[in-house]
Amino acid sequence: MTKKMPALLPDHPMYIDAVDAMKQYHEARASGSSAEEVERLRLIAESQFRAVSEYQLKALGSQFRRPH
Repeated sequence: MTKKMPALLPDHPMYIDAVDAMKQYHEARASGSSAEEVERLRLIAESQFRAVSEYQLKALGSQFRRPH
C-alpha cells in the first residue's frame, strides 16, 4: 500500500520559494538587469513552479506524464 502524498498549501515553503523566484525574475526584468541574469532567474522560477505543479498533480491523484 502506497502512502498518499499531502497536497501543498499556499503557505508551504515550496510555494513561497517559487513565488519569490518569480518576483526576483520580474524585478530583474524591470530594473534592466543583463539578459543573461534575467534568463537565469526565469529558468529558476519556471523550474520551481514546474516542481510544485508536478507534486500537486501526484498528490491529487492525477495521471501525469513522465518527464523526458
